[in-house]
Amino acid sequence: MVSQLKIAIDGPASAGKSTIAKLIAKDLNYIYCDTGAMYRSLTYAAIKKNIDPANEEALAALLKEMTISFKAGKEQQSVFVNGEDVTEEIRQPDVTNQVSAVSAHKKIREDLVRRQQEIAEDGGVVMDGRDIGTAVLPNAEVKIFMVASAAERAERRYKENLSKGIETPLLVLQKEIEERDYKDAHRQVSPLVQAEDAILIDTTNLSILEVVEKIKGIIEKKQEQE
Repeated sequence: MVSQLKIAIDGPASAGKSTIAKLIAKDLNYIYCDTGAMYRSLTYAAIKKNIDPANEEALAALLKEMTISFKAGKEQQSVFVNGEDVTEEIRQPDVTNQVSAVSAHKKIREDLVRRQQEIAEDGGVVMDGRDIGTAVLPNAEVKIFMVASAAERAERRYKENLSKGIETPLLVLQKEIEERDYKDAHRQVSPLVQAEDAILIDTTNLSILEVVEKIKGIIEKKQEQE
């Protein structure tokens, strides 16, 4: 029986990947790697330095100077860039609206994918993102592809934003999510696509607990097979 699996959870924006991945990692006592936060961290740093999200060379140079680290907490996992806590800053709308452009660059993805693979090297990791099962951890023992309707995802983002004091109209959020889906699915480098061996889970009408239990069942079956 294998105890230290690599678990890849992919899917579009606001499908619930991070929430679910954190809970799975906590239940299994695994490392949780939020790959989206790594791209958001670079995007945030680029905005602070007024770097154009289309300028791949400048972004790559900036990334080389950056350390991105995570620290587990009771309520949430904190994200640090060069020792600075940026957990809240990287979730702001300006970062959200530019992260797709930043993450589309080949040099950026190569650098961060290498870092992500190093984190997952020994297994015992849950990683979520857009291309974990296809590009980052193609040999992951468990691959999940989570989806939900754009309307449902906009509703989730709307409630999350309100809890943080961010007021963005629901229809605007849905339009932004649909635009991000298109960008993520059509980018040239590691587009958002379901891995052939990934299990599809539509979370539209499922509670967080139901999704967690469904994935834990998949993991237990995999462990029994090993």
